[in-house]
Amino acid sequence: MIAPTIPELVARSADHPFLGEHLTLGTGPHRAEAVARRNGVELLSAYEPIYDISVHGGAQSLTADLTLASRFGDELGFQAVTLREQNGKPEPFDPFDSFDDELDDPELVALDRCVRALHTINFLGSQQHGLLFLRVHERLLKSVRYDHGRHFSNVLVSFGLNPGRVVIELPAAAVAHRTFVGYLTKSYQRYGFKVAGNLPNAGQILSVSDMARLDFVKMDASAALRDSMVKPLVSYAARLRMPLIFNRVVDAAQFEQLQQYDVRFVQGPVFATQGSAA
Repeated sequence: MIAPTIPELVARSADHPFLGEHLTLGTGPHRAEAVARRNGVELLSAYEPIYDISVHGGAQSLTADLTLASRFGDELGFQAVTLREQNGKPEPFDPFDSFDDELDDPELVALDRCVRALHTINFLGSQQHGLLFLRVHERLLKSVRYDHGRHFSNVLVSFGLNPGRVVIELPAAAVAHRTFVGYLTKSYQRYGFKVAGNLPNAGQILSVSDMARLDFVKMDASAALRDSMVKPLVSYAARLRMPLIFNRVVDAAQFEQLQQYDVRFVQGPVFATQGSAA
């Protein structure tokens, strides 16, 4: 089934008590996409690719041929990134850091849901392929007492969108608590979502596997390389049959080091700077 278009989804959001107040179609260069407005700030969507670099076989270089640098493999999916217009140019923007001090928990929960709805509408409404990875704020996880994922799943289904295309990405602080991450994973999966967990450190993968059957785990590439943990992480994740994504890859040297250990999934700013635009 073809997903509704962005204008159709924005029109449907008008009937939602919170989304209708903040979501609208953009203007000017953003007229074909949904935008969210809060406290005079216009929030936009961008997407950072997550590449499966195993599909082409053999080592690839970021520096050998920049004309080919936009294709490192097939995209597993895309990480949603929030932007705002600053001096006529879209720039990365974290609304939670910016609004955190002025928001109580119910307001922050509403903002978190609004931003995730914005990115989902722009992603699925533009008929994009692959999975959409959406970060969820730690305070939302603590503020919502039970049935995590129920509200967002109901919204997506009412819009004619498939929660199975969405990966809820849990912050490292939540993954550090074994019982909590187990409960969160099962709850989000019950409502149709996939779940990824950011490892606070490499050793956490040992306890995560005991309490939660995550669909993906993510590890900071710089930390794993610094601590010489890439090889054991890849080996252990393979035994668990749990896809491991090395994120925040910052330069070609890191990328080429990761390739030596048969890393499969990567993402990070280096791919945007080499031509694979977010």
